[in-house]
Amino acid sequence: MLSTTFKAAGLAALLAGTALPAMAQDIKLRATANSNENDEDYDGLVVFKNYVEAASNGAIEVEIFMGTQLCSNGAECLQGVADGSIDIYISTSGGASGLFPYVQVLDLPYVMADDRVAEAVLSGDFTRTMRDMALEDSGDSIRLMTIGNTGGWRNFANTQRRIAEPADIEGLKIRTVVADLPQELVRALGASPTPIPWPELFTSLQTGVVEGTKNGITDIMSMKFPDAGLQYVTLDGHAYMGALWWMSNQRFQELPDDMKRVVVDGFYQLQQATFASPKRKSIQAYEDFVAGGGDLYVPTPEQKAAFAEAAQPVYEWFTANVEGGPEIYEALTAAVAQAESELEAARAADME
Repeated sequence: MLSTTFKAAGLAALLAGTALPAMAQDIKLRATANSNENDEDYDGLVVFKNYVEAASNGAIEVEIFMGTQLCSNGAECLQGVADGSIDIYISTSGGASGLFPYVQVLDLPYVMADDRVAEAVLSGDFTRTMRDMALEDSGDSIRLMTIGNTGGWRNFANTQRRIAEPADIEGLKIRTVVADLPQELVRALGASPTPIPWPELFTSLQTGVVEGTKNGITDIMSMKFPDAGLQYVTLDGHAYMGALWWMSNQRFQELPDDMKRVVVDGFYQLQQATFASPKRKSIQAYEDFVAGGGDLYVPTPEQKAAFAEAAQPVYEWFTANVEGGPEIYEALTAAVAQAESELEAARAADME
């Protein structure tokens, strides 16, 4: 249905007239992120802008729009990318799952063990597989350029008690996004998923509408959630907070080949910046959390294995219920296995 809509929109645009390719001296790219200048998304965009404008010798200008100046949510922003009013947009998996449900594969818990594995996986063919799927489903209108990071790793945090093992989370009301998969995970662990809009989360924690959330430490501290009573964080690292960077495929294809290369390389620079930014920012965030009386707990390997075992129904739900789920799950697990093997070999060589 969505694919038909996008294809129809693309056909209408073609029938309305064929636009000439943008002249090299007049290429402007409008990029937006529904966040602020303290966010990793902004760090990535600044690096992208600096690289692309310099590498193109000024032929490309990148305009950055933070917040909701161009669009206010994932569905609206992706529609802007599809119709060409927005050139570049970053979404979380939850923000894009309404159009591309299989992107929720990034939220599958305990699949990627650490940053090295995640960064290797997201820099390889797994991302290209997801790109091909999104292009097909959007009628070749929305192109996935790269996957970076926005906030580190998702961890369980709450206002009530330390969570050291799955039984500790049972009965808690945990805030989730509207997407299905995070809600399935919370249910599998015996808690109650409660979809709450991000701007309402502080008040919801403060008033007890929810008792916990699934976020990275930088988001927790930037939103001042400890002031709302959130005092317990368990570093289970159940999901890497992937940032999906989309571009209008028509806009990309209009570029001359030399400018396409610049843009592709620019997204590599952006990806590397977003990989690095949360690591640096989390250091102070963790220190501030503990200094404010927060309880920071790292599960033992046995406890983390227990969380992964409790989450097994989520994998079964994903492959059975999400369109494109089996294909993208196979791509992810294959990429993880390859990354782990190559990293172990590299470690062994470095330790000789």
